[in-house]
Amino acid sequence: MNKTKNLSRYIAEMTIAMLLWGVAWTAGKVSAEHANAHVAAFWRYAISFITIIPVVWYMKIPLGTNAKGVFYMLIAGILTSLFNYFFFAGLAHGQAGYGGTMVTALAPIITYVISIAFLGIEVNLRQVTALAIGIAGALILLKVPFEGFGFLNADSLYFLGCAVVWAMVTIFSQKASRVAHPMFYTLIVFGITAFINMLFALPSHPFDFGFYDSTFWLTIIFIGLLPGTFSTTLYFLSAGKIGAHNTGVFMFIVPIGAIVSSWMVYGEEPAFSTVVGCLLAFAAVLLFNLKRSTRQKEAI
Repeated sequence: MNKTKNLSRYIAEMTIAMLLWGVAWTAGKVSAEHANAHVAAFWRYAISFITIIPVVWYMKIPLGTNAKGVFYMLIAGILTSLFNYFFFAGLAHGQAGYGGTMVTALAPIITYVISIAFLGIEVNLRQVTALAIGIAGALILLKVPFEGFGFLNADSLYFLGCAVVWAMVTIFSQKASRVAHPMFYTLIVFGITAFINMLFALPSHPFDFGFYDSTFWLTIIFIGLLPGTFSTTLYFLSAGKIGAHNTGVFMFIVPIGAIVSSWMVYGEEPAFSTVVGCLLAFAAVLLFNLKRSTRQKEAI
């Protein structure tokens, strides 16, 4: 009974974390409208870095890794800073609901493609079929059947960049998890990301607190604290109990938070192509991960 109760609690916590990650897309659009991409990118991770320090200390997380871990963290930090900029730049031009759906759906598919093409992961017929479905979903999300290569514009190109970069971050995160605690890894990546984004934000005077209005500060604190530190902590605590296989499925709750919040704040209605593309990508992730062999997991 207690085991079932605990599992239900972890599922609820994971759901909350995913919904907050989705809402972050809408809040990010608000903050980008009241500052610029560089300043918003810096403060998002600066706040997360500062507030996750006491969490790591309270949880008594081991603060150690090896040379490989340092390398993985450095590369992940650089890539995350690029993702962070694409995130806010894309939201300054495009819709929050579409961005949250597109990135969440495409990133796993791109991760699989990179892993197969460059990391030598062996796949069976079922997984090849899953990738074909995922790629079809990706093409629909990018509106290629309807608009050709019209997605190559500011409204969508930044979000596509987010998906590609996040796929690469995912691969380095998987490798780093073998040589460092996930929370310690997150702490260091947050710090590296904030520092790099700060360098690009300095010309915009990010420490001139009176220059940016209260709407910016409220939304950026919300993003850094709740979708950032709070949701990340819930994610790692719950993922360890639910299992890696089920964790990937929960990621598809993110578009719900993004679509609903963007509809409430901006009146953005999801296009039919967005819903269909997301569902196909979701089906592809489920199919690809069914009964994955130990050998395949280790290859990643």
